[in-house]
Amino acid sequence: MGRAPRHAYSFDEYLELEASSATKHEFFDGEIFAMAGGTPWHAQMAVELAVALHPQLRGSPCRMFGSDLRVRVLATGLATYPDATIACGPEETDPDSRTTLTHPRVVFEITSDGTEAYDRTDKVDHYRQIPSLEACVVIAHRERAVDVHRRDGDGWHHARFGAGESVELGDGWTLSVDALYDAAAPA
Repeated sequence: MGRAPRHAYSFDEYLELEASSATKHEFFDGEIFAMAGGTPWHAQMAVELAVALHPQLRGSPCRMFGSDLRVRVLATGLATYPDATIACGPEETDPDSRTTLTHPRVVFEITSDGTEAYDRTDKVDHYRQIPSLEACVVIAHRERAVDVHRRDGDGWHHARFGAGESVELGDGWTLSVDALYDAAAPA
């Protein structure tokens, strides 16, 4: 028995769906995937991340965006919504969508039961194809662990930070693992 052919959506069709939908969707390889809602802990972690980093960006050409900003990896076609994004300099948007960013400097993903494997593997691989990206930060939901995939002159390198450590993100931006998790701990 053969598999039914799938509908291969265009990026324009995806954008039309997004414009009329109350739910966010990810787009890749002609397919559209609904993105699951987060838990209260996940939402609080995203706020704590912004609280920790936003003041450090003041006075710089960099801005932090929340999960409502779509990012597209032009090299692979993935369009998605990172949990947070830092972009610096003039805004560069997708040639097909003025509301889609293509030049993040740092992207953040907060894992969940349903997204952890994807966030740590395929999604990181997509993000690494963005020429402007310097770091992809994956924040674990099961333990106090922040994984940083960072690009330098020698390529991409991975480091894990845990309890009692601080993550150095560049330009003097730091993120205390304990402060991040303590603030988002359930009451």
